[in-house]
Amino acid sequence: MAKIATNTNHVIVRTSLCLLPPLLLAVVFYLRFQTQLSIFSPVCRCASQPAAVPGAADDRLRASATFLPLKDTRQGAETWFISTLNATAEPEGEARNLVFPSPASAGRLLCLAAPSRHDGAKNAYALAWRDALPRGAALLPGLAFVSETAYDHTNIWHGLTSLVPFASWHARGGCRARPTRWALFHHGEVRTEISGWLAALAEAATGAAVAIETFDAPGPACFEEAVVFRANVAGMSKERMLRAADFMRCRARAYCGVDASSKAGGGGDESALRVTLLFRTGARAFKDEAAVTRVFEEECRRVAGCAVAAAHANNLTFCDQVRLLSSTDVLISAHGAQMTNMLFMDRNSSVMEFYPLGWKQRAGGGQYVFRWMADWTGMRHEGSWWEPVGEPCPDKPDILDCWKDRQIGHNETYFAEWAARVFAAAKERKARSAAAEVSAVIGNVRVENKTYRHSQIKDLSGIRKVECVHALK
Repeated sequence: MAKIATNTNHVIVRTSLCLLPPLLLAVVFYLRFQTQLSIFSPVCRCASQPAAVPGAADDRLRASATFLPLKDTRQGAETWFISTLNATAEPEGEARNLVFPSPASAGRLLCLAAPSRHDGAKNAYALAWRDALPRGAALLPGLAFVSETAYDHTNIWHGLTSLVPFASWHARGGCRARPTRWALFHHGEVRTEISGWLAALAEAATGAAVAIETFDAPGPACFEEAVVFRANVAGMSKERMLRAADFMRCRARAYCGVDASSKAGGGGDESALRVTLLFRTGARAFKDEAAVTRVFEEECRRVAGCAVAAAHANNLTFCDQVRLLSSTDVLISAHGAQMTNMLFMDRNSSVMEFYPLGWKQRAGGGQYVFRWMADWTGMRHEGSWWEPVGEPCPDKPDILDCWKDRQIGHNETYFAEWAARVFAAAKERKARSAAAEVSAVIGNVRVENKTYRHSQIKDLSGIRKVECVHALK
């Protein structure tokens, strides 16, 4: 029995050994088959699912444009406009700005949903790709200048501080990028008006008529291109502001057809002294304009080649003001928006300013804005006179009731002595300047790092025109 069992085991072992190779081969083929099937199985699974819906990717991109409040109040008293992006200043010393599209926006456009003119927190902004704008959005072609200010675009002084950084940005770009539209905001609230004076200056500076976006359309507005300034001239260096003022002065004169060769008057005397009394009507007007005019005319007659012109700002068009101030060496005026016209005077010209009673005591730092403007436009602020007499200003919460709109008296003795000093110094500067220009024309002339021979420049107006051309670059 033991022998039979042994033989049986040998048979089983031999049989197993014979079956092992085909069994192993079958396993190899099976694994090979499974490997091939796993390669093709994703295709099979995809083929078994419904096809992708066209535009699904665009829908996801559209949905990614998240609208945030235009006025961000999370900082308490601080108000931020488009608060999720940091503005940059390029080059250094310029006002900080945001540009769309740009690397900072990841190539996305600026979209605004701004129905409110009373609450900036109800207005909103988003960033979106051009090919996936938010549902219902309109793509507005061209370049938009977007201005956020804490001030008033209808006041020419406040409006000018909003325009300066745009003008500087436009000039640095070689004046190629002209704005198609303007979007104006005050603490995130939509504004649809600016002063006519500012609109004319903006058109002169940029070469494009001002078109203000009203945001009356039902859906968001997405700008093809946009540059945003949200702090007016804050951060601009004095040098950059002087350059911007030179540029705007030059463009305004060209816009209004001011001929540099005729600025000195009919006689062509480069040393002639031109004095302008720019009067106001109503609030902060002089009580006795005739007496004030007489004082300055008498002092002017003591200076050779001096002439006085008197005008009311509200009777002059924008170009009338440009022409008048372009030929003014000494500006005499009460504190007010009309003094912004000093922008059109030649550098180193003089400004004399007057205030009603109470301003020095109660008006605060804002009364010095034209001192600041004189500094960054290259003028000489020759001092101020505050009305010293009159009814005291009562303690009232409403300042408009008392001192803001008062009229101004005069002091003949003080005005005469002050005018004598200012006129004499201005005349001396003009005489030195005229002599230096004549001397320069005799030899070579150096303007904006370029040398011109006398034969290249026919007269002094040629030098001014060369300077103006370079100011545009």
